[in-house]
Amino acid sequence: MKIYLRPTFLAFVLFCQSLVTVFSVTAQTAFSTKDSVVIFYPKSFEAKLTLPSFILEVEPEVKEWVPEGWSLKPVFSIVSGKSVAKVNCGAADFYGTGEVTGTLKRNNTNITLWNSDNYGYDKYAGKQLYQSHPWVMGLRPNGTAFGVIADNTWKMDIEITNTSILFTSDGPAFRVIVFEGKSPQDVLKKLADLSGKIELPPIWSLGYQQCRYSYMNEAEVKEIADKFRTKKLPCDVLWMDIDYMDQYKIFTFSNANFPNPADLNKYLHNLHFKSVWMIDPGIKKESGYAIYDQGTIANHWVQNNIKETFVGNVWPGPCVFPDYTIPATRTWWSNLYANFMPLGVDGVWNDMNEPSVFSEGEEGSMPTDNIHRGGGDLPAGTHLRYHNVYGQLMVKASREGIKKVNTERRPFVLSRSNFLGGQKYAATWTGDNKSTDEHMKLSVPMSLTMGLSGQPISGPDVGGFVGSCTGNLLAQWMALGAFFPFYRNHSDKNTARQEPWAFSKAVEESSRTSLQRRYRLLPYLYTLAQEASVNGLPIMRPLFFAEPTNMQLRNQQEAFLLGDILMVVPKWASNVKYPSGKWSLISLVGEDSKVDKYQPDVFLKSGAILPLGQILQSSVEYTTDSLTLLVALNEKNEAEGYLYHDAGEGFEYKTGHYAIRDFTVKPIENDSLLFTATFRSGQLAMDKAHYRVGIVTNNKIIYTAWEKESSFKIIKPIVD
Repeated sequence: MKIYLRPTFLAFVLFCQSLVTVFSVTAQTAFSTKDSVVIFYPKSFEAKLTLPSFILEVEPEVKEWVPEGWSLKPVFSIVSGKSVAKVNCGAADFYGTGEVTGTLKRNNTNITLWNSDNYGYDKYAGKQLYQSHPWVMGLRPNGTAFGVIADNTWKMDIEITNTSILFTSDGPAFRVIVFEGKSPQDVLKKLADLSGKIELPPIWSLGYQQCRYSYMNEAEVKEIADKFRTKKLPCDVLWMDIDYMDQYKIFTFSNANFPNPADLNKYLHNLHFKSVWMIDPGIKKESGYAIYDQGTIANHWVQNNIKETFVGNVWPGPCVFPDYTIPATRTWWSNLYANFMPLGVDGVWNDMNEPSVFSEGEEGSMPTDNIHRGGGDLPAGTHLRYHNVYGQLMVKASREGIKKVNTERRPFVLSRSNFLGGQKYAATWTGDNKSTDEHMKLSVPMSLTMGLSGQPISGPDVGGFVGSCTGNLLAQWMALGAFFPFYRNHSDKNTARQEPWAFSKAVEESSRTSLQRRYRLLPYLYTLAQEASVNGLPIMRPLFFAEPTNMQLRNQQEAFLLGDILMVVPKWASNVKYPSGKWSLISLVGEDSKVDKYQPDVFLKSGAILPLGQILQSSVEYTTDSLTLLVALNEKNEAEGYLYHDAGEGFEYKTGHYAIRDFTVKPIENDSLLFTATFRSGQLAMDKAHYRVGIVTNNKIIYTAWEKESSFKIIKPIVD
């Protein structure tokens, strides 16, 4: 890969190499040797004021001059004391900008990057939420694409027209990174190569997850778990919000309501549940509370502008906040998980980490002149500089601490706040949405946009968090949520309960169908997660991925793709423009989505093979020994697909303990078909597999009998 610099600044960058670690990106990236990335520096750039980058995984080596004919060049300026970079792009459709409300296509929009606790999206017209992604992708009429990164953590505005991108920062002059791609997929792969890819998540994190603020005691948690199993409603995870704590003090448990967390987790594990527990950054200011005392003695807290410990109110009352820019503080924070995870905790939820501070500072956070003392590669700076990456620093330290304890298990961290590049450390959700039809529909472009901004694992609070859900809305949202990468039902206090059984039998039965659809798709979803860990492509994709030159698909934001071969069309979607080619309606669990008023229609792409598993109650039961393969033949009566498989947990896959199977169906003599499963790579055996093939014909599925062989003949079905 070649990294280019604008020539007028090359000498200065070479001078700054003492401040910046500079080395080559290895050939292990997804870039071909002919591709290029250009980094532009303004004349007034000072490396110590914006670097090291929180976006780039490694600092690239300076190679050559800007390629001749390169068209996308930012123009830098200072306007009203603010640093500005404008990129004139020509006519394009724009996407990205991270966690935002509004349309999928970002033309003629503007947002502010300042991570904000935004209950119900009511503040700032929903244009300023919990995460910041200084990133825009452009898609030209000819299907080629480009990406633009403003490598800057300071508070920033992004304004996009039909032909240009304007970044306006409250901080010092910043560099801009621009790269070209043959397609939007190519651009996202390059973004992942620059900013980092997710680690393969544990398979249980792709299952259904149930949460409420809050399940108030151990008895209630056990009752919820028992109901899921008694009612045969598949579920993998139960979540514990802040009420499990003693007076909201992190790393503690209420003696009255959660006196035996290890026993509770054992109870859940016996029922094949995992548990995720919340940890916030706000630490109660209380002498005698061990976490507060440790941090005070070691001087770990963020300071105010006169270098005294900053104190702000959050759930526990007066709180102090770890200064994660300090290496020793990050190490201390990581080590706090040493006594927490062995209680049987499976995952960690880092919330309120914008950081949210009640009635303090600018826009509900710390004052912007608070002091972060830095250390190591990070220079000291104000909160104006480090606010947007506070959550990213927190979850990185959390993840490292969890991995040190659970050395043989993949960590799962969910974070409300994050920054471009933070996908390496945590999954996310779209925050405190509302239980409304509008926000259900909004969850599709929001999650698609997160995927187009480098975050493959995200989703909304299914059912909505703010306000009371209705049975009809819950059934619709449960059905839609089955196709999001992250599938969690979550609701606020003092709202109607929205567990799948909370309303009518009809809603419960519809939710059961939705959950069963999700779990049958688990082999395919896990394969897509593995793909994301390798090349950075999102699991949930916009329709224009299927046909980047089709202008009618550019603003489609109600229907979407799962991977390349499945198209999901909600019942409420209107004026959907389908990609060209044949897409066949399929049934996943015997449901008829044309009759069921809640379940989205699911279409399989011509020439594709979709691997389906069994109907499970949790991923603990997951196996690929018995696979149903849905086949949509193309015009040549051929189809192909593949499946990734490993233990679903642990790290042995990194040393080859996985299997990738390729599936093909081809025509042979006498109007027959030949199904073949072949071994592509990995060290796991695949000889135990049983296969059943379903040929999709005229939107009907004709199944073969179960076969033990990896290759067998199929009589091609004829359906009137």
